[in-house]
Amino acid sequence: MDLISFLIRVVWASPNTLIGLLIGGVGMCFGGRARIQGRAIEFYDGGTKWFIQRLPHGQFTLALTLGHTILGQTDASLDISREHEMVHVRQYERWGPLFLPAYYLSSIYMWLVGRRFYRDNPFEREAYDADGGEHDA
Repeated sequence: MDLISFLIRVVWASPNTLIGLLIGGVGMCFGGRARIQGRAIEFYDGGTKWFIQRLPHGQFTLALTLGHTILGQTDASLDISREHEMVHVRQYERWGPLFLPAYYLSSIYMWLVGRRFYRDNPFEREAYDADGGEHDA
């Protein structure tokens, strides 16, 4: 990927990245840590872990992606989920600020047609396919 193309993708995903930077930055004020891994900034431990655990089903969430930021519970949870989360980074690069609405509308549609709102969401299926995960079919 050339530099111009990369910068366009970064700018396109930036509204969501800013949300992740805000959450991760606050998390660091409460004992969290950060590192750069590939083209994402990963936040974990401290306030970031606290935030994730308070989300619905957060105790089962290893990590979540917002643009070019990945919020994880621990450094180990980031290592385990990195390949999956990097698929979401690439999805943000394609969808930009439309990603979150598209993701949630896909989940609502899956739920309305009697499917699993998370595991049958096409964005999640792509990420699980990439990391060799199963869909619990």
